[in-house]
Amino acid sequence: MSEATERPLRKDAERNRARVLEAARELFADKGLEPNLNDVAHHAGVGVGTVYRRFASKEELLEAIFEDGMNQLADLAESALQHEDSWQGFATYVEQMCEITATDRGLREIAFSRGYGGNRVSAVQDRLVPLLKQLVERACADGHLRPGLSSTDMPIFGLLSGTVSEFAGHIDAQLWRRYVALLLDGMRNRGDQAPLPVPALDDDGVEAAMRHWEPAGPCRNHC
Repeated sequence: MSEATERPLRKDAERNRARVLEAARELFADKGLEPNLNDVAHHAGVGVGTVYRRFASKEELLEAIFEDGMNQLADLAESALQHEDSWQGFATYVEQMCEITATDRGLREIAFSRGYGGNRVSAVQDRLVPLLKQLVERACADGHLRPGLSSTDMPIFGLLSGTVSEFAGHIDAQLWRRYVALLLDGMRNRGDQAPLPVPALDDDGVEAAMRHWEPAGPCRNHC
């Protein structure tokens, strides 16, 4: 094959890969992780073989898409820890996290489940956990958060904002903001709040919940 022939083929391959990634991001953001590689091909307007030549499995495609999204959550947590005011840092992160998880169903499902993605996604999940602990412990130490709040509550907040969007986002895409504001107001320490009725999940409990939650079904049936 001549150099002149090889170059256009490589450019076509790059364009097809970018097209598949863009279509998959759109599809997973809207539908969650349920769609399979055939659905991605249809959404991208390419043949199924084109997708399989670029990504051998759905898991490989998920990692290509969501590693960056997960790193974005971790980067936002690191930025929040640099905020001089620990409450403002905490509140800003909660708002940013909930905006992402309310508007991208696929990222929400991969962020709070251990059933999808591979080693690269898991590594970023593990990177995020200690950052959330620091955010919460810092705000608690400064007296901003009500007693009993735990860093293990954070995934639940992200899931709640997503539930609002799934339920009524087609009517009001910004409705999740109302409930995040109510959540933040309830998290502030006022000194006269009754104890929370049940404790938060511990780290092992969150890990077990994430391993059990497979909103799109077992990955082996969809990858």
